[in-house]
Amino acid sequence: MKIWIDADACPRAVKDIVFRAAERLEIQTVVVANQVMRHPDSPWISSVVVSGDFDAADNHIADEVAAGDVVITADVPLASRIVGAGAVGIDPRGEVFDEENVGERLSARNLMADLRSGGLIQGGPREMDTLDTHRFASALDRELTKRLKG
Repeated sequence: MKIWIDADACPRAVKDIVFRAAERLEIQTVVVANQVMRHPDSPWISSVVVSGDFDAADNHIADEVAAGDVVITADVPLASRIVGAGAVGIDPRGEVFDEENVGERLSARNLMADLRSGGLIQGGPREMDTLDTHRFASALDRELTKRLKG
């Protein structure tokens, strides 16, 4: 099992939670971004810098992920791809993407994108708050515990 972080837009607080879990549980964690991202100097944490091409980080993660891995991402299309490979996704607000819900989440995301492009709605998600961070930490703990026991 590995943890993958789609790091370009991942909040710092979320990355810090993942880094602490990786150290505590000794789980290989890979930070993927289109620029150098700072992370703790640890044998458990590494990084991959991809090109600045659109979806380069997503493509790298989707190509490398394995069944049982955990991917931290807010990108629903990426979540759909990794779930298809047997992994699970967790967004920074603590929502878990798995085979039971990712299709529905992808459809909702596509509908919202269509409504935004048509000018029917504006704006994006609200800012992260402390409750979101706690939900993320709980979801990460649950998913890692499942995989380590299974």
